[in-house]
Amino acid sequence: MEVNQQNSKAATVAYLTIIGTVIAIFMNQDENKSEFASFHVRQALGIFISFFMLGILVSSADSWMATTALYLFFFILWIYGFTGALNNEKREVPLLGAAFQKWFSSL
Repeated sequence: MEVNQQNSKAATVAYLTIIGTVIAIFMNQDENKSEFASFHVRQALGIFISFFMLGILVSSADSWMATTALYLFFFILWIYGFTGALNNEKREVPLLGAAFQKWFSSL
């Protein structure tokens, strides 16, 4: 798969906070649309949204072990996705990656 520098930048930026994901969505529009960048935008958006949604649930449990496990789980998912973008690879994050591709298919 041929990935140009612009597509690689958009894919990498997608993992740099939720704001980076929004920026990457705009970087990957219209004539610059790339399946590689779209793939990573969907993965990053899924990671961030899932983190916030599960964070709300776990915070209500008021357990430091549950909170630590949540942070560790999503940090590992983030590292997995981010390194895939840096290495120009399309790797779905474990457990949730296929669902993210389906849920955010319009991006």
